[in-house]
Amino acid sequence: MGKPKLVISSGAGMSAESGISTFRDAGGLWENYPVMEVASADGFRRNPALVHEFYNARRHDLVTKEPNAAHKALVELEKDYDVYIITQNVDDLHERAGSSHVLHLHGELMKIRSVSDPDYIETLDREHLDTTPATRGKRGDLMRPHIVFFQEAVPNIEPAIELAAEADIFVVIGTSLAVYPAASLIRFVRPATPIYYIDPNPSAEVNGIPGVTVIKATATQGMKRLAELLESDRGKE
Repeated sequence: MGKPKLVISSGAGMSAESGISTFRDAGGLWENYPVMEVASADGFRRNPALVHEFYNARRHDLVTKEPNAAHKALVELEKDYDVYIITQNVDDLHERAGSSHVLHLHGELMKIRSVSDPDYIETLDREHLDTTPATRGKRGDLMRPHIVFFQEAVPNIEPAIELAAEADIFVVIGTSLAVYPAASLIRFVRPATPIYYIDPNPSAEVNGIPGVTVIKATATQGMKRLAELLESDRGKE
């Protein structure tokens, strides 16, 4: 028998302790930029230079940050579980921590993609983080940030739903459960599947969902508690 499938849904709170600004909290990125100008399809059409500048700045910030203890704790869980991570975050901290299976719902900051062919994607290196509306890829395409803008579909939502439905254990970390379609994933978890929700300010959205264990804590604190609970449950088997 294989390892149990542990599916993680991570949000901004996962990376906050690494110093990555969250968007919606007080002092978050949305307070400094008009969101629809820098993160929407319409905004990109109106002023692509501003959008490129915004994501250039975020990349320069990201490369100064490191995975935190919560990211590393998820890697540790791979010893006993088949761990799959579905993340709303566009940073690469899960990968840099060493997680094997990471599905990004909202794109990836360190990648760019063709304006004309969404399936053509290139990874930036740390020495060349800046892009402009004139940036071309290796095959000559004009490129844009590999980010799912507001007003665009979320291409990875279907495989994310499949993972949620296959989970033997489902864990939500650091998200308000207010951003759709990501927030709907918890609804696709099979009945009787254990669900853990880690957040210092848990959303009332989980009220009424059976089988949810709420861990009111930051990602790093919550992951310690989760590891203890999972260890205890394994001991009962």
